[in-house]
Amino acid sequence: MLLIVPADPLRPRRPDPHFAPEARAAREAGHPVAVVDHDALAGAGDLARAVAAVPAAADAVYRGWMLSAAAYAGFAEALRARDVVLRTGVAQYRRAHELPGWYDAAAAITPESRWTVGAARADFDRARAELGTGPAVLRDWTKSAKHHWAEACFVPDLADADAAWRVATRLRELRDDDFTGGFVLRRFERLDAAEVRTWWVDGRCVLTGAHPDTPDALPAAPVDADLPAAVVAALGLPFVTADLARRADGVWRLVEIGDGQVSDRPSTLDASALVTALA
Repeated sequence: MLLIVPADPLRPRRPDPHFAPEARAAREAGHPVAVVDHDALAGAGDLARAVAAVPAAADAVYRGWMLSAAAYAGFAEALRARDVVLRTGVAQYRRAHELPGWYDAAAAITPESRWTVGAARADFDRARAELGTGPAVLRDWTKSAKHHWAEACFVPDLADADAAWRVATRLRELRDDDFTGGFVLRRFERLDAAEVRTWWVDGRCVLTGAHPDTPDALPAAPVDADLPAAVVAALGLPFVTADLARRADGVWRLVEIGDGQVSDRPSTLDASALVTALA
């Protein structure tokens, strides 16, 4: 396994400090490590130059900052030119990374959702009306602005069209060029504990730990880590994360599926454990 990580912007031959523990763990386990220029991959530079330090490999795994599906496709193509094959294909990345790709498989265990293609008010109002009334959480196809909860994430009542649109407008402003796909409205479900991030390789749950937003918080109750097993199997994805949370009524729910390559590792999850699971 070749592990590919972003380069340190100030010292481009070294791994970005955020991913350095994983790079070090891979090297200590005997796996080659290569660095790439993330800014170039994200659309701000020459892709061939961005991957120039990557050696040929039949099984490569990226662990780095989030990329759009289009940027990941360009990354994969640039690597193919160097005889490097990413374990996660372009279509697989999109399926895991964007909510419309995984939602249908997970509908029974995740909050009810509706989404738009694009950011038009008419499409937003249609999705809002389809979801009904009551509170909802707003995001785009890949990410929310949950750290701006009141102004750009939480919709107190879907029936209040103008108030809901103000939240949507603010989300669009905050996400700016990173806004992806369209709006996603998800029915609000009250949770009673911090989220748990589970890690899946080839359909198996290999690690369970805290969510990066709450690295020291794990629920007291046993985690239903098998909850998304059928979903992961149906999606046929080689490396994903599934974030779980216990609802206020005690039922475990799937919050989100994510591509494992760009899912953040909480500081409390040992880097060597993740590398071992991947290899």
